[in-house]
Amino acid sequence: MLGLSQLLQAVTLGLVLLLPLVNPLTSVALLLSLSGNMTYKEVKHQALMASIYVFIIMIVAFYAGQLVMNTFGISIPGLRIAGGLIVAFIGFRMLFPHARHEKSSIVDAKHQEMLNEGSENIAFVPLAMPGSAGPGTIAMIISSVSTLKGNSLGFEPWVLLISPAITFAAISVILWICLNGSGVIMRLIGKSGIEAISRLMGFLLVCVGVQFIINGVLEIIAVH
Repeated sequence: MLGLSQLLQAVTLGLVLLLPLVNPLTSVALLLSLSGNMTYKEVKHQALMASIYVFIIMIVAFYAGQLVMNTFGISIPGLRIAGGLIVAFIGFRMLFPHARHEKSSIVDAKHQEMLNEGSENIAFVPLAMPGSAGPGTIAMIISSVSTLKGNSLGFEPWVLLISPAITFAAISVILWICLNGSGVIMRLIGKSGIEAISRLMGFLLVCVGVQFIINGVLEIIAVH
């Protein structure tokens, strides 16, 4: 009974730490802004695949993230800065969708590609990475590994073994529920509402990306 109580406590703690970083509502707005030409069935497929990708990213980050970063010599500040650049780039594309002259923009090309290939390309980028499991989420997961190894909270070993997977699964289910309802929201607010959300989300993503970069630079300064 004590073990189950510890498991519940560990999963709850994980949800409290990670859900604000994953921010499913932000992912819903991002999906709405990128799914204007998709059918309801395609939106549901994107929601399912994005949730699965988020679970996989979190599992890999927890069990192999530190090893991968050490192998390639990547630091947490480097991860934050790189993720911030990606987020800011996506935000600029959403904020200025009509900034195209002689050539089609990358967003237009992506939309056409999605139409031709069954809209298979937004579930991983940008919905799962960096929309949901972004640099902040990955950094939090990797940094929490050392804390769990120290077992400062006194959890049972089997609780530490399975609670991360249960936490990541719960977050993925919550994300799927939110994204799956985006089709209903899309039908209610219409194309003009989606465009407005897209501009707003673009601005917010630029701000988030810049903040990631600032945090990374500050961490580098603090180390030195």
